[in-house]
Amino acid sequence: MLSISQRVKSLKPSVTVAFMNRAKAMKAQGLDVLSFAAGEPDFDTPSAIKESAITSLRAGNTKYMPTLGDPASRGSIAKKLTEENGIPDCTPEHIAIGSGGKHSLFVALHVLLDEPTPGAARQEVLLPVPAWVSYAPIAELAGGKVVEIQTSPDSGFKMTPDQLRKAITPNSRLLILNSPSNPCGTMYSPDELRAIGKVVAEASRTIAPNLTVLSDEIYEKIVYGGIPHFSIGSIPEIAERVITLNGLSKAYAMTGWRVGYTGASGAFGLEFTKGMATLQGQMSTNITSFVYAAIPTALKECAAEVEKMRDAFAARGTLINKRLAAIPGVRPIPATGAFYAFPDVSKLFGKTTPGGKPLRSAMEFSEALLAEKLVAAVPGEDFGGCGGNHLRFSFACSEDQINKGMDRLADFVAGLK
Repeated sequence: MLSISQRVKSLKPSVTVAFMNRAKAMKAQGLDVLSFAAGEPDFDTPSAIKESAITSLRAGNTKYMPTLGDPASRGSIAKKLTEENGIPDCTPEHIAIGSGGKHSLFVALHVLLDEPTPGAARQEVLLPVPAWVSYAPIAELAGGKVVEIQTSPDSGFKMTPDQLRKAITPNSRLLILNSPSNPCGTMYSPDELRAIGKVVAEASRTIAPNLTVLSDEIYEKIVYGGIPHFSIGSIPEIAERVITLNGLSKAYAMTGWRVGYTGASGAFGLEFTKGMATLQGQMSTNITSFVYAAIPTALKECAAEVEKMRDAFAARGTLINKRLAAIPGVRPIPATGAFYAFPDVSKLFGKTTPGGKPLRSAMEFSEALLAEKLVAAVPGEDFGGCGGNHLRFSFACSEDQINKGMDRLADFVAGLK
């Protein structure tokens, strides 16, 4: 009997992509859907970035390129990570450019994790939850065992150093951090990250010598809560243990361009990046060749455009949280970074919608909200931990859409019985 692999059969689809696609399909049918599902800025890519790619294309840069990127692009990223993020001993040879942050994550986790040998324990991936829906499935595909570290709204969805210390075992191989966070919209302060770094350093000298940190900093420039972004890879004591994951999608409104990258440090960083080249060389090889020219342009010339977008996201965050706070039974947790609101709606569970649908979970809430009010939000179950009490609203959209969407949500809640 013909069949696809069990590995793919057991793989959970991305719930964020699923709701985004459903919203698009309904819009294509002529329905007035307001989508808050996609983590995608509504701004256009800055013109200087587009012109760089157009010029490169017209110049004939349409052939194969080095697997991890051309020297100019890798050099511009290394310079950025060194000068802006403070990551030591980070050269162009420590940089791997991939087809978006998710692709870079996929390759990185397969470079870092091994399938267990017979009789051996699986390598553990420590993951503070709620967390982006793709971390756990990709880690498990790579052979890892995900160990969730629970956070809550009361902690700002942040793991404490003591929680991390208690979670580390001799099998701990990787800690995944995401600050600012998807879906929670919160971030760790520099002092909090230094405290986490101290725990990692202590554990690496004692029970977990192979412990590595993957720090996803894709939202690093979208901050507005008074907390400065800090790269944990800049801490000298653990710098060589940190892989920094980033890309151009969010800050530069380049989601469709598919530019992600990893940066590393020191001798292990070089070994890791060579591993990225080997695996990526058997997968996608280089990204689209004429896109490389846009990378230095984005990093060197577009700070003003990035700041304008950041200001807009800050205003939108204030607006959506004010609107959510005015809806009875909805508890917003103000974001300090990224562009997500992650309100707790669990007080509304047990009620019934005007259309007769019972609300017993975030999934049922999202399904009913989309069906009855044409508002697409992502249910929180697949983010892990307490996520099942929450919905994720992306506010990477206009203030007008936010107000219309919150009007519909308020009307939906007012009609619950």
